[in-house]
Amino acid sequence: MLVPSKGKNTVKATKNEIIDRPKELTNIEVFDAWADGLDHCTYDSFISFCAENYSVIECFLYARFLGYVSSITSCEDWIKFKYPKPDHRRVLLDEINHMKEDIRLLREEIENCGVKRDSGVARIASMEKELRSTIHQVEQYTANKDRKGLLMAGADRAIRELAFIFKDDPIENPLKEAAMSVWARMQLEE
Repeated sequence: MLVPSKGKNTVKATKNEIIDRPKELTNIEVFDAWADGLDHCTYDSFISFCAENYSVIECFLYARFLGYVSSITSCEDWIKFKYPKPDHRRVLLDEINHMKEDIRLLREEIENCGVKRDSGVARIASMEKELRSTIHQVEQYTANKDRKGLLMAGADRAIRELAFIFKDDPIENPLKEAAMSVWARMQLEE
């Protein structure tokens, strides 16, 4: 029911009251509930992995190996809340923008005769070399991260398909052991 507000020559309708929604679990609570359901040894292993690892995708795939079936967004929100990670790619991209600005300012100083032309040109050359190196570093970092994520996603899919094929088969338990070995080996590779 809308009630007109009191005011000078204004008729503005406002709501009488706000009805609370029933409490819904947040993504963090959903993932936390799943993690709490793990046995103590597996929980400790998973927690230490998430604390040390920078990749949300790798943490999600590890959770999938452990039986997590929900979305990556719950996992991502949980990891960002429990174990905030520095964004090295963002730092490098910000550094690139600062380098570009520094080069632009140095060029202006050369044009305005604030810096000698020969020393300014030499400094610009070295700054541009550093800029190219940082750009290459960002591209390499992104390519390595993407490649490892794709490899791990492919391994996850293959192992899930094998587990589905051999469900309720005597080979199921050794297959799970082999899957964990594959996971451990992939973590050691760079």
